[in-house]
Amino acid sequence: MARRSQTETAVLGGLSMHPMTAYALREAIRDVLGHFWSESFGQIYPTLNALEQQGHVERREGPRSGSSTFVITESGTARLRELLSEPITAAPPRNGLLLRLFFGRVLGAEKCRELLLEAKADAERSLAEYDHLARTLSAEEEGSADLPYVLMTVSAGRHDAEGVLAWIGEALALLGDAPANDAPANGES
Repeated sequence: MARRSQTETAVLGGLSMHPMTAYALREAIRDVLGHFWSESFGQIYPTLNALEQQGHVERREGPRSGSSTFVITESGTARLRELLSEPITAAPPRNGLLLRLFFGRVLGAEKCRELLLEAKADAERSLAEYDHLARTLSAEEEGSADLPYVLMTVSAGRHDAEGVLAWIGEALALLGDAPANDAPANGES
């Protein structure tokens, strides 16, 4: 799925849950989808305008004077269904931590331990955020037909964080016997 199509999916998907202003949509994408999907804010507004021109969303008077609320139309729902049915395009992995650990002998065991402990703290924060998000969404969206689907994504993030924590435990154990500074001098092996 092309980048533009994925932005359309995020925008139409957000509006399929309920009508929103462009600002509220941007915040929802950041705060909710942002746990597993990043979207450039610079793409959201042009995409909304394009979707409006195509008849997939409709602009209505917003809650404040001069503001607009966007509502998904029938053709927008059909377009969203079409986009969601497209094959998933896997993105090539890019993980700066793993890149550094792979060449960890050059970096040194102590620095690798520091990186792993930082990643552990990040994963623990993420786990707490997912738990908070699940509680908040369960309360806010109680009875919503979207709730089971939303909670699936939160659960996936939670499992990812738990997996990272388990892996970090293993990685730290592997470093347990490595000398504190095992980096070779002058590129020697």
